[in-house]
Amino acid sequence: MRVVTWNVWWRFGPWEKRRHAILAVLRELRPDVVGLQEVWATGDENLAQWLAGELGLHWAWAASDAPQRWQKRNGEPDVDFGNAVLSRWPAAGREVLRLPSNTRYEDGRLVLHVRLEVPGGPPVPFFTTHLTSDPDASAVRCAQVRELVGFVARHRGDGPHPPVITGDFNAWPDSDEIRLLGGLRTAPAVAGQVFLDAWEYADPSAPSATWDTANPYLSGFGPSVRIDYIHVGPPGPGGLGHVRSVRRAGFGPVDGVWPSDHAAVVADLVTAEG
Repeated sequence: MRVVTWNVWWRFGPWEKRRHAILAVLRELRPDVVGLQEVWATGDENLAQWLAGELGLHWAWAASDAPQRWQKRNGEPDVDFGNAVLSRWPAAGREVLRLPSNTRYEDGRLVLHVRLEVPGGPPVPFFTTHLTSDPDASAVRCAQVRELVGFVARHRGDGPHPPVITGDFNAWPDSDEIRLLGGLRTAPAVAGQVFLDAWEYADPSAPSATWDTANPYLSGFGPSVRIDYIHVGPPGPGGLGHVRSVRRAGFGPVDGVWPSDHAAVVADLVTAEG
């Protein structure tokens, strides 16, 4: 099962051209399931719906209930902001969790959960999220991770496939908020709930930064760092959900246009068929 997570940078930059670049990258990757962050929607159009239609995938969407900060930044008061899932398989059991907010402002962060009904295999509990981005907001992100993990614990079900958590965590790999997911370097956010950072299976020499200042949209920003993640619970029977490989994708121009300010992360997991 090929899993992708990607922050697609809402309607910033040359967004009309960028969406075609995003589509081209996803078409080449041929993912089974994608977690998307910073997805835009207007009254009659939704980026996730458009991508799903072009790729022949199912889709699910969750809009933020507080998009105003994003709308003000871009001067588009009627455009929604949220998370989405694209999938080869029907997405059932849709649930949404509103995450705790930054104390300085309300930025409407959330988690979207769907249960993927995989033919011939067990359902896959899939989650995508987008944590707050302020550099000094580690405490807020820690609170968000605790809520996220509790939400996963309540919705993972009792099937054999481990939960898959994707998203833009806006956090460095050695940060408190990321360590809360693993349970090895610190106590887990929720007892008994531990998740492996798929990048542990990456080629150590491979580029890892998903927020990379080589991207022209990030001129003047820094440093380069990995802030986008795929986390998977312990493998099920027969290695179900085990990470076979992981890499960065979508980093580079498509017909002269960079798709996003983030690179995507792509992981291949063991399926029921092996």
